[in-house]
Amino acid sequence: MAYNVKEIFYTLQGEGAQVGRPAVFCRFSGCNLWSGLERDRLSATCQFCDTDFVGVDGQNGGKFNTALGLATFVKSFWPNTSKGGQPFVVCTGGEPLLQLDDTLITAFHAAGFEIAVETNGTIKAPDGIDWICVSPKANMKLMQTTGNELKLVYPQDENTPDMFVGLDFDNFYLQPKDCADSQENTQKAIAYCMRHPKWRLSLQTHKITGID
Repeated sequence: MAYNVKEIFYTLQGEGAQVGRPAVFCRFSGCNLWSGLERDRLSATCQFCDTDFVGVDGQNGGKFNTALGLATFVKSFWPNTSKGGQPFVVCTGGEPLLQLDDTLITAFHAAGFEIAVETNGTIKAPDGIDWICVSPKANMKLMQTTGNELKLVYPQDENTPDMFVGLDFDNFYLQPKDCADSQENTQKAIAYCMRHPKWRLSLQTHKITGID
């Protein structure tokens, strides 16, 4: 299959359990919860997304006709392996599981990558992904109910932390919703984590530090 990619870039992971880790981000185009167009936001299942995942015109984006071609291109952004560190690719979107398939997983592994995915959880993840982060959106049924990290944007009217705390994840994070009420949301998330210590606070450090 061909892979439509919005952008590819090398940076530090800005949030969650892997925060601060060097990674190549591969942002796939498209999502199953919102078209990505502002005219559709109010009718979308997920209305608070802050990411541009429309088209293939972003930084180093494009259409890749083979998994080998995409994996090879992504690998070109990783520093010389003699400098140490496990090559790490974060597949994100949009919704990456619309495109991340067995063939691409195999190609990424062959290129030496540890593979992470950031997904809304409405599509079951294929085998072979090394790190699964699920971020539930709106009141959608989760198909991926296990993983390494559950990261809940907080607060959401449709989703509350108690709806997910019993699922089989290694880490549970609350991430303050980024909007006009960001400071208030951060204080609410802090207070919730203090009262419910199974949850940890996830801040978007890439926005705080200005890292791309």
